[in-house]
Amino acid sequence: MSSWDDRYWTSRDGLNLHYRDYAGRSDRPPVICLHGLTRNARDFESLAGRLAGDWRVIAPDFRGRSLSDYDPMPTRYMPPTYAADVLQLIDELAIAEAVFVGTSLGGLTTMVVAAFAPQRIAGAVLNDVGPELSAEGLERIGSYVGKPIVFRDWDDAAGRLSAKYRDVHPQYDGEQWLRYAKRVARETERGVEFDYDMAVAVPFKSMDPATAAATDAWPLLRALAGRPVLILRGEHSDLLSPAVAERMRDAVPDAELVTVKDVGHAPDFEEPESIDAVDRLLQRVLDR
Repeated sequence: MSSWDDRYWTSRDGLNLHYRDYAGRSDRPPVICLHGLTRNARDFESLAGRLAGDWRVIAPDFRGRSLSDYDPMPTRYMPPTYAADVLQLIDELAIAEAVFVGTSLGGLTTMVVAAFAPQRIAGAVLNDVGPELSAEGLERIGSYVGKPIVFRDWDDAAGRLSAKYRDVHPQYDGEQWLRYAKRVARETERGVEFDYDMAVAVPFKSMDPATAAATDAWPLLRALAGRPVLILRGEHSDLLSPAVAERMRDAVPDAELVTVKDVGHAPDFEEPESIDAVDRLLQRVLDR
């Protein structure tokens, strides 16, 4: 695994926010990796380790996750806030444009960035997310987000997470589930716990499903037009349907849609299909 530097920036509302900075070439745009709702920068260890050196990789922890401060106002745990934080970060780093890799919530945040500042996006990967999300997937997320669990130790965490989520990554072995546990949880004085502010559930659970369904988010996706775009979908995803993924491909000219076999929500960038697809996307960025 490549090394990284732990760095911080301060949000406009005063929060101390963390990102991992993996060194890479300065003659190409960096890769900005944005994680999902309950996840953090560690989700991209494999991807960043593979790209680092050839590409600079920046993996922020959204506010309320891992080494970033928790927000005292949970209603701000929303994609526009995360997008503003990320834009502030790349402004401070004098990054003109970047390749955005967004998983789930990170993909929604990428689309918001595209709507507000399309010139900052050199290319984008939307990992198992789109402008329409299935009710089944949202209900599943709502069933666990914001509910604290204390595991006895790492073995207990790996075993229980495997039992609960083996349908998402059916090919994982015991070592991979232990790595998974260490990505999503941290050691505390009580044991092993999830590494995010349980209050991130507040805006999610206060969302009116009818209002959400009526909101047209397709213009956010279309803001990516004219740039290399990769749409990844887990074959067994319950959040991004095949039909919506196909419509996404049609909505963004030259977007590539790749379905990752035998994976649910969401691919982890260790699958051969994911690796090859990201490499193609990055080559398209270089060929612009």
